Amino acid sequence: TAYEITYGDWSSDVCSSDLRFRERVFTPGEQAYAEAGGRRRAERYAARFAAKEAAFKALGTGWRSGIAWTDAEVVHGPDGAPTLRVHGMLAQAARERGIDRWIVSLTHTDTLAMASVLAGRSPVAG
Repeated sequence: TAYEITYGDWSSDVCSSDLRFRERVFTPGEQAYAEAGGRRRAERYAARFAAKEAAFKALGTGWRSGIAWTDAEVVHGPDGAPTLRVHGMLAQAARERGIDRWIVSLTHTDTLAMASVLAGRSPVAG
């Protein structure tokens, strides 16, 4: 389990003015979700940024071995709860560690975002 806190003022400034940063850090789906957030746009970006940081910490990888920010993608499950979809080198690192399950909790206000990410293994049937 790992936690990360991101401060809203930072995300508001960065996400409003730096398109290259948004494209490097957030997937198209994450950008579309955040951009649809109206006045909560920066909060949505900040929560997703915090989740990515927490996921890298939970897996113990950081950005080594070619892992990219967009290798971690916050999506919503059928019930609306956030979860993590992993791609590329992050997916490979997760497989190598036997990680196939992610539990994500996000919270945010206009000035603060926090994410908790649990990386684990699904129970083996039988």
